[in-house]
Amino acid sequence: MYKPGGTIAEALGRIQSKSYVLPAIQREFVWKPTQIERLFDSLMQGYPFGTFLFWKVEAKTTAAFKFYDFVLNYHERDNPHCPELGKLLHQTVTAVLDGQQRLTALNIGLRGSMALKQPNKWWTNPDAFPVRTLRLDLLSTRAADEEGLVYDFKFLTDEQAARSEQSHWFSVSEVLGMPDGPAMVTALRKGGLEGDQLEHAYATLDRLHRVVHSHNLVNYYEEETQDVERVLNIFIRLNSGGTVLSYSDLLLSIAVAQWKKIDARAEIHRLVDELNSIGAGFALSQDFVLKAGLMLADIASVGFKVENFTADNMAALEENWIGIRKALVRTVELAANFGLNGQTLRADSSLLPIAYYLYKRDAPANYVTHSKFAQDREAIRSWLIRSLLKASGIWGSGLDTLLTALRETIKTDGASAFPDKQVRQVMAQRGKSLTFEEAEIEDLLHLEYGDRRVFALLSLLFPFVDLRNQFHVDHIFPISRFKKNTLRKIGFDQDQIEILKRRVNEIPNLQLLEGAINIEKRATMPNEWLVSHKSSLDGQKHYREQHALGEIPDDLSGFELFFAARRERLRTALGKLLGGPNSEHTLSAPT
Repeated sequence: MYKPGGTIAEALGRIQSKSYVLPAIQREFVWKPTQIERLFDSLMQGYPFGTFLFWKVEAKTTAAFKFYDFVLNYHERDNPHCPELGKLLHQTVTAVLDGQQRLTALNIGLRGSMALKQPNKWWTNPDAFPVRTLRLDLLSTRAADEEGLVYDFKFLTDEQAARSEQSHWFSVSEVLGMPDGPAMVTALRKGGLEGDQLEHAYATLDRLHRVVHSHNLVNYYEEETQDVERVLNIFIRLNSGGTVLSYSDLLLSIAVAQWKKIDARAEIHRLVDELNSIGAGFALSQDFVLKAGLMLADIASVGFKVENFTADNMAALEENWIGIRKALVRTVELAANFGLNGQTLRADSSLLPIAYYLYKRDAPANYVTHSKFAQDREAIRSWLIRSLLKASGIWGSGLDTLLTALRETIKTDGASAFPDKQVRQVMAQRGKSLTFEEAEIEDLLHLEYGDRRVFALLSLLFPFVDLRNQFHVDHIFPISRFKKNTLRKIGFDQDQIEILKRRVNEIPNLQLLEGAINIEKRATMPNEWLVSHKSSLDGQKHYREQHALGEIPDDLSGFELFFAARRERLRTALGKLLGGPNSEHTLSAPT
């Protein structure tokens, strides 16, 4: 039987008093600002709010479980996770099994804030995460838009709200402590509203006040059992049938419930955050860490299946966690040493066989840098880059079967060195050959700037570049010189212009350049830049030979000849590197 749970304001009060809590089996908050805005619009329009599933945890059993608080001030970098509550002794609480996202959205909208990273700003920049709070434009008179939205809710900074002259952005959090009636009119007048604007704004604000304080919108079903197995089964049945909760979230929930000594949720989240902070930054997820756990702990299958998350398997994962954690950190450090990051690592799963190898070898802390491991690192790098370059996608369909087979091969043949040859044979047997046909090499030569394979391809062609520094993919001939008007004045016709604008972005016009040098180079023509960058003629010649540049024309009239000649040099180099089972692992310098 469903029970009435009161108003939104009352529910938020229970969150604030830690009466409503989140069990460890719950996932993280995942809603975006637009979803919160839509929820508030739905409430204002009187749409059904949905029911909740609560678990009444009696005081005698609260100490046996781990609980978390609701997110209040979400910060994508510094505060993305639900905070721990610690042990709740001698206190009866209500654990939310279904409805966390909605309740957290209300908590953030009415009490907190959101700070998401701005596009084109570095994660390390404190200004990249402006704090926004939910606002409602009390003067908006729009009809329902294409998505059926009527009320104009937006997450805005104080500066954004103040800049808008046509709107009156009311801070939604103020409604929680605001009396209704005359007090609202007084507040609106203090905000400069009079006449028709005051009347319209009051009607909108009064509706928001009634939605929060007067309407009994919270209805719930309460499970009273104290048997965690039953609660876990309820949670699984509730969430495994749909797509709202990802399967890895569900399996992480099971791991959390079964680890005895380590807090699985906190530990996995800490590890994900640490891995993503390595080098220039990665974008790995808890899915990656969970899959790695299954693989490195030698659990029979690496698939995301409930039967793989048995108590015995989770005990094995917990027992070996310290070594698994160390291997994953070492693996991502190695990937960063290869110059990879979140933008250039095309398939996260490609790191898993490397992690298993480093785990089995118990790779020391200096593995990534010491010269005695250089040959081993190069074998791994060559194999990894090849797998990332395959257009057909090595790391797509049949992933679990492939990973299991590679694990067995590494276990058998990888005692003292990375078994590159054996691994490639196993992949080829499964239709995932790392040998490239002529047509595939031709396709690689047409990769365009922005493709995630470009960095990998250039790093394979030019392995002498020290990728531990922050390197950019640079246009040899600056793209800014290829504007239509500029090319037309030089004498190119429309067909030639279209060809040039495409070719300026393709591999033969791209190179790896250290970030600071690339910024300094900007729109400088290559010959002019090379003279300023390398003062001696020998230095200039060596640079051209290393980067397979050949003769560089002084102006754009010779660009097509330069492009064609460099493309042929790169084609030859790629044929040696990728074209057959006996292709070379390294390339000192294309000529």
